[in-house]
Amino acid sequence: MSGPAGRPRIGVTTSRRSGWRIFPLVAFNLWLAGGRGLRWDTARPADIADVDGLIVGGGDDISPDLYDGQLVAAARLDPERDALERGLVLAALSAGKPVLGICRGAQMLNVALGGSLHQDAYAQYHDSRFVWTVLPRKTVTVLPDTLLGRVAGGATMRVNALHTQAVDRLADGLRVAARDSGGMVQAVERITDPFALGVQWHPEHLFYARRQRALFAALVAAARAGRAARPGAQIASARIAAD
Repeated sequence: MSGPAGRPRIGVTTSRRSGWRIFPLVAFNLWLAGGRGLRWDTARPADIADVDGLIVGGGDDISPDLYDGQLVAAARLDPERDALERGLVLAALSAGKPVLGICRGAQMLNVALGGSLHQDAYAQYHDSRFVWTVLPRKTVTVLPDTLLGRVAGGATMRVNALHTQAVDRLADGLRVAARDSGGMVQAVERITDPFALGVQWHPEHLFYARRQRALFAALVAAARAGRAARPGAQIASARIAAD
């Protein structure tokens, strides 16, 4: 792990199929924010003890087996990834390390803590505008008095969308932080520390937008603060100063 003065290390979970093209964008955003990304998938070792924070990335649908839901025919599943990410989310929160969920990652944050999903969200939210693009074509409303609002501002936000699933029953300890014009959940967050925020869109594609970069900056800041507060950090800092 990096020293107290170095860049916080952030584990980034990806799909084995598409991680090669998604991870570089996430790592770029983390680098801009002062962090360092470490790619994780089901073929690579992943241990929360090795990092200061966690990003659960986008990609495959989450199996309804995790929340007693019903499978839809179009779902693309990866049970091994489900198990890996569920374990990592719980381990990170137990260790007091911050979590940022991106698209699937927002859904996994909810599922890992006991919530459920709409398998076909647009069939439930008929007034929600269906878009499928990395461009900011969807409008979301940031709810007042939320972590998301403090991090990225409370004004209406234009985001992208590459999802068909969405949060249904909210897990204990989470609250809704944003909705789209049809009422579909677009962001969730943990009510208490440690920092945990999940957004239904893909901020890594919107690195040119200050409010989207702010999500990564907040994660890195929380990771840095948490690392400094953990036992042994003061001793390590003293050793660096002595050298």
